This record gives sequence, structure tokens and C-alpha cells, in this order.
Amino acid sequence: MSSKKDKFYLKLALNLAKQHEGLTGENPSVGCIIVKNNKILSLSKTSINGRPHAEANAIRLANKNDLKGSTIYVTLEPCTHHGKTPPCTDLIIKKKISKIVYGSNDIDTRTANKLKIVLKKHNIFTKKVKMKEITDFYKSYFFIRKNKLPYITAKLACSNDYYIYSKKNKNITNELSRKTSHLLRYKNNAILITSKTLNKDNPFLNCRINGLENYSPTKIILDKNLNYKKNLNIFKDDKKRCIFFYNRSNKKKLSIIKKNKFKYYKVNLDNQNNLDFLEIKKKLFKLNINYLLIEGGKELTKSLIKKKHINQFFLFKSGKNLNTNGQLKIKEIVNQLNKKFKNKKDLNIHLNEDKVICYS
Repeated sequence: MSSKKDKFYLKLALNLAKQHEGLTGENPSVGCIIVKNNKILSLSKTSINGRPHAEANAIRLANKNDLKGSTIYVTLEPCTHHGKTPPCTDLIIKKKISKIVYGSNDIDTRTANKLKIVLKKHNIFTKKVKMKEITDFYKSYFFIRKNKLPYITAKLACSNDYYIYSKKNKNITNELSRKTSHLLRYKNNAILITSKTLNKDNPFLNCRINGLENYSPTKIILDKNLNYKKNLNIFKDDKKRCIFFYNRSNKKKLSIIKKNKFKYYKVNLDNQNNLDFLEIKKKLFKLNINYLLIEGGKELTKSLIKKKHINQFFLFKSGKNLNTNGQLKIKEIVNQLNKKFKNKKDLNIHLNEDKVICYS
């Protein structure tokens, strides 16, 4: 089969993988398509929370009598090791699939670059087709595996003249921008803000898109001195997925956190008398939070950009100026973004007069 057809099927597999990006736990989101005689037998992706794998799902969905002599197209090198599930190569061998075409090697040392060695013994042909789109897609997964830290996305919304608060209106950007930002909540395991933002905005911090409410992220609150107010919206969440990080104890405030069955962790201060963010990141990784979204205020965002804690940044920018109705200008943060990040891209999505700029 030609390289052109290989790339066509791999592109379809990548589109499948993107559907569960950020939702597959410690495992990467993988897309898989099984083809025979130029006909697609089945297609699938990694399940929510990471299991079963994409290959196992696609094989299960195909007619078992058609699998012999077929070709599997998969975005990432299939696993060859025994983990919490048997290796996908066992299924591939058992079903007498004759060819594997994949887009990227895995970074997991238990599997990396071992596919060809394992399958050659069974006369199964393997082929890697390098595609930039696939390499870019697994950038976050590779970072997490290599550094054992969450991949961090941050966002801010501002007016055309760079204000993040309005004296007259609660919302700076339009409804389409807000819906898009909620997709970021859906794609991340947790969302982090400070108690200052919590007390000022009293947010719900959930995903408010029909059908995706159950994928709302865990709430992370940085509250050095436990200054949060009572009767906040986060205490009305019946799912109890909230974590407080603090430094100075307050028995009364801790008792409220315990009563609500929230988790809480005491952390050290850094040399600027703030909560040690690296310590927080390490703890979150141990709690199986691999994708973290930050919707902090001006000072937190500025600090995290400066210390290079952020992996990618989305700036939602309204087409309208606030002028004298604007509060808290973030032009210096935009200058930071332009300086600290190598790649800047205007995302070509239809938000009427609003736009989204991605820094990575």
C-alpha cells in the first residue's frame, strides 16, 4: 500500500485519538483502524481512563473471520509488555493480522522500539510512517512520561485592549469563546485557581456543555492561609472532587474542608513566600492528575509563565475594546508569552469577532 494511503488512514486514526485526548489517564489516547482490501473493517480509540487499548477495541469490533491478513493502522507503537492488561501484540499475533503501520514510537521504555523485534518472529510486517501531526499530538504524553509531572495548560480571556475584568459586564468574551474554554475543562483532569480568584468570582469550575457535565475536572485551590469564604459554589458540588493546598493551618477552615470530604495537603513555601508550585505538581502527578488547566488571575499567571511551569497557553481575545470600563490590564503577560514561547498560532476557529491565540 502506498505511503499516501498509509497517511490517509493514519490521519483518520489521529482524528479518533483526538476525541479522547486528556481522558485516558496514565495511558496515551490512541486511534486505530483495521483495513483489508482497501475496506475499513473497524475503527476505535483508547477507552476513557485508558483501558481497553485502541487496538483491543478495534479488534473486538471487527468480524473475527475478516482479521486474518488485515492491516492495522495505529497512531502510536502498540504495546509489547504485560502491564495491567496483556500486550496488544498478543492479540495481533493471535488474530493473524499481517501488517502494522504506526505513526510514532512510544516513549515507555517497556515498549519503545520493540514492536518490530516481537512481530518479526511471527512474519508480521511493521512500518513506521512519520507524520508531524502525530508527533505534535503526543507532545504532552511524552512530556508527562519523561518528567513525571502534569502537562499544564493555562488560559485567560481579555478584551481587545487587554483587560480581563469589566466594570459593567461579567463576561469579556462571547458565548462561543466561553463554550470553547469549557472544552478545555473537559480535556483536562483538573482545574486550578487561587483562593483570591475563588473568593472574587465564586466560580463553579465545572464543564457546562450538554452531555459533558460528568467530565468536569477536579477542582484545585491554592490557599496559602486558608482564606476562602464560606458558602461558595464549590461546596455545592455533590461529586466532592476538590483539593486544597495550603501552608498555614486553620482548624475551623480545615474542619469545613473535612466535612465536605475534600482532600487537602500542606505544602512548603518557595523563596518568594508563595506555595511551592513544583511540590504541588509532583503531588498532583502522584494523584494521577496528568493534565492540569490553570484559570488563575493576573499575578498567578504572570508568576507561572516566568518560572516556566506552563506548557501551553490559550489567550481568548474579544474583538471589542473596554476602554474606561476595563480593569486589570494584562499587556505585560502578553509580552511575556511572546518572549517565553517559541510557537504562536492564531487558531482558525469560528468565534465571530473573538479569536483564540495558542502559545506552545
